[in-house]
Amino acid sequence: MTDVSDVFIKICGLRTGRDIETAVEAGADAVGFVFAPGSPRTVDAATARALAALVPDEVLTVGVFRGQSVEEVRRFAEESGVRGVQLHGEEGPEDFAALRAEGRTLLRATAEHVRRCGEYGEDLLLLDAPDPGSGKPWNWGAADFTAPEGHWLLAGGLNPGNVGQALAATGAWGVDVSSGVERERGVKSPELIRAFIEAARGTRR
Repeated sequence: MTDVSDVFIKICGLRTGRDIETAVEAGADAVGFVFAPGSPRTVDAATARALAALVPDEVLTVGVFRGQSVEEVRRFAEESGVRGVQLHGEEGPEDFAALRAEGRTLLRATAEHVRRCGEYGEDLLLLDAPDPGSGKPWNWGAADFTAPEGHWLLAGGLNPGNVGQALAATGAWGVDVSSGVERERGVKSPELIRAFIEAARGTRR
């Protein structure tokens, strides 16, 4: 069984300095800024740059995109200074290849079954619910669920109360959470962020 320190935790949809401070102090491995339009968590590049400046080098900063062109992704990534890019949409291997030269960590988010991380050239794979950001879980506990090979993160409907069960059931390399650590839609709760990370870290002792 993987050591507790190896559970990779990404807290996504951060919008304030307090969000960043809480996530970093609690032990998050990555923080995400949503650039996809239409979300209550969306921030502009200038805000993300200011927040990213508060993040230590050992914590990965990730820009989250959905259905946006490579040109738009590249522009937001450059303007915000994020070190990782997460694509969640209909992007293909060619899109990941186009961004590979930038030297950023690439994350592929999908609701489809995937055999292994890296099929599209991504560094990390994120398995999400069909309606990302909604807080609605998908059936990761199904008997026929097969975990992908490699570095993959479980997302979709996770919260402090179920993340331990989810990790135990799936053997996920890491987890990603957004709505599950909010006191209201789009507003993070420091208490829930800390509780989530503590619960995830406690699953493999």
